[in-house]
Amino acid sequence: MRHFGHIAPEVRKRLFFQEPCEFGTDSPARLLSAALGATLYSPATRPRLADDIVKQADRGVVSMVLCLEDSIGDEDVPAGEENLVRQFTDLAARPATPLPLLFVRVRAPQQIPDLVARLGPAVRLLSGFVLPKFTEERGIPFLEALTAAEAASGRRLFAMPVLESPELLYRESRVGTLEGIFRAVDKYRDRVLALRLGVTDFCSSYGLRRAPDMTAYDVQVVASVIADVVNMLGRADGTGFTVTGPVWEYFRVQERMFKPQLRRSPFLEGQAEELRAALIEHAMDGLLREIALDQANGLLGKTCIHPSHVLPVHALSVVSHEEFSDAQDILRPERCGGGVLRSAYTNKMNEVKPHRAWAERTLLRAEVFGVANEDIGFVELLAAGIPT
Repeated sequence: MRHFGHIAPEVRKRLFFQEPCEFGTDSPARLLSAALGATLYSPATRPRLADDIVKQADRGVVSMVLCLEDSIGDEDVPAGEENLVRQFTDLAARPATPLPLLFVRVRAPQQIPDLVARLGPAVRLLSGFVLPKFTEERGIPFLEALTAAEAASGRRLFAMPVLESPELLYRESRVGTLEGIFRAVDKYRDRVLALRLGVTDFCSSYGLRRAPDMTAYDVQVVASVIADVVNMLGRADGTGFTVTGPVWEYFRVQERMFKPQLRRSPFLEGQAEELRAALIEHAMDGLLREIALDQANGLLGKTCIHPSHVLPVHALSVVSHEEFSDAQDILRPERCGGGVLRSAYTNKMNEVKPHRAWAERTLLRAEVFGVANEDIGFVELLAAGIPT
């Protein structure tokens, strides 16, 4: 699979200076962690789950989480597990077709080896498990269960811990909780693909819910947690992990208090005024702003609960030609000694040593999401990716 693989090759050629690379379930973990993109959640109880997975893959989804936790009722868990096994078996019996990376969000450690055993040969379609309310104390049993299931099945399985517990939110316990989380994920580093932020649970602890014209970064108690998570778990010195952005809850807005947050000019230039109107109508202007703030704060990818959120995440993850040019200049071998140079676009300073980590991350993002042509912006990428 590849990002934007659902659009025609001739359209990709027009959009991309460097097209997104192909990747699969057996690709290196470093590549997969950057390639997750918009991870679409779906309740595991959906009766046509196999068909839904194929349909979303055809629309550009490259990672999905099939949820047995908060998205279904306690009484529905046994039926959800049975449906999950049945739908995986159905998928495995179909002719080979590109599928997203598939993860299962479980409630308890014992579900991991149990589900892996029940999946049988269909386990080859499974990429790993999402681990809820992760702390050192609660998380270690999940990671031990995953390791045992991996050994029993012979299948490489990844973990994606969700950071959403009150201990992480409360100031008096935050640092100790983060230190414990680091110890746990560092011990199992080879199996931890990414860390996911559970901002809805953070808001719940204070009876909060952000409005569609607010981002997670406007809720200061939440923004402070995101900053500390990136500070301690997302460092670029080789000790950090990929941290993904929080879920966006809205997909249609009846009434708004503030002005829309999308400037008209990029859409006028791209002759896409109708697209701008549709994005505003469906609360996508707030989503686009939050994605930009995710990236500015060191997050990559995003949890999504609606298919319409996927394309905006991917479009804004594509590396611009200007970013690519700067990153390549900074990483040229002859500049390993440092120094300062004017960018090829003659609009900024590139300082080799301080900007090196940014450049390395940018080239990894360029590999999985591609590099846009000089005259291509996010409006063109959005418009080209919308199913016709």
